[in-house]
Amino acid sequence: MQPEEIIAELDSDKKLINSFASAVKEGEVNKRIEEINALSVSDPNFWNKKESRSLLKEQSNYKKFIEEWGKLKSALEDCYVFLELYKEGDESLLPELEQNVKTLSKTAGDFELKLILGGDHDLNNAILTIHSGAGGTESNDWVAMIMRMYSRYAETEGFSLEILDQLEGEEAGIKSITFNVIGPYSYGYLKGETGIHRLVRISPFDSQNRRHTSFASVFVLPEIDDDLEIEINESELRIDTYRAGGAGGQHINRTDSAVRLTHIPTGIVVTCQSERSQHKNKAHAMKILRSKLYEYEMSKRNSEKEKIEASKSDIGWGNQIRSYVMHPYKMVKDLRTRHETGNVDAVMDGELEPFIRSYLLYTAGILKINEGSGDNE
Repeated sequence: MQPEEIIAELDSDKKLINSFASAVKEGEVNKRIEEINALSVSDPNFWNKKESRSLLKEQSNYKKFIEEWGKLKSALEDCYVFLELYKEGDESLLPELEQNVKTLSKTAGDFELKLILGGDHDLNNAILTIHSGAGGTESNDWVAMIMRMYSRYAETEGFSLEILDQLEGEEAGIKSITFNVIGPYSYGYLKGETGIHRLVRISPFDSQNRRHTSFASVFVLPEIDDDLEIEINESELRIDTYRAGGAGGQHINRTDSAVRLTHIPTGIVVTCQSERSQHKNKAHAMKILRSKLYEYEMSKRNSEKEKIEASKSDIGWGNQIRSYVMHPYKMVKDLRTRHETGNVDAVMDGELEPFIRSYLLYTAGILKINEGSGDNE
């Protein structure tokens, strides 16, 4: 970058960061941190109360938020110090100034998204479920590809990933999979991935090298904390155990450790077979059930979520949120925000941040799109 371009980008970052101040509400946040701290000191029964865990989590999140805000402001000041030293004649600082400004731009962009993520459970871990659509082996292979994409994304973001349940395809790929993405804001970032994902490619399973279209559905739930009141009556559960499936070999499970929970009043069914221990599998399944019951209750009050539920039965044309085209050209396009890229390989290797960012800015009303553009595939 030329010096003029670096300075222009730094000035743009400064303008953006200064605009955050009113949304950060630093004074109010610090006041809330002190209120919780005072409560933990003055109330002798604080540590025995059920709500104390929730309050301490709130305090911890606020502290991290204010710490990040402070680091962002300091990074901005440091860049201007470097700029002044460069202007005074130390041209050797230009490469370092350029790198610092690039880092500042990314940090400012990440912080902007956290300001947008103000939903009740945006801070929570995410539970993702992927189902294959019609198409057998083709769709099962597509599920495996999407799973790898999210695994790579989680890795680049510093999140951990834990598979909770998996049903292998008969010949190849994965028919369905449920997994936990663990890390701050993982639900907030990934919630926009809910919907139908469409793949267009020359099939590696077709001896005639024909083009195939495959579909898979992705559903994202927040992991619900134990301290949230979601009442599950054991008498309303049917608990089935069975032998977990697998690839065989020395790791095959020879005991009935897999668990299936059916919530009789709602008909919600969850399964887990990721652990060798039946007890651990049941605990994981209860975690998923709590999240599904929370979504069920919220969907009764929220017509938009009811529309999402209605779309779950049709994994095919007309319901896709994103297209991944590998033939006759290369392009990944989000049909809601119109964000697109020709670098399909990078997206499949986990480079989802631009799509996630554009969706969050779009839903916050910050990003405007041209409604006239569409997907012709």
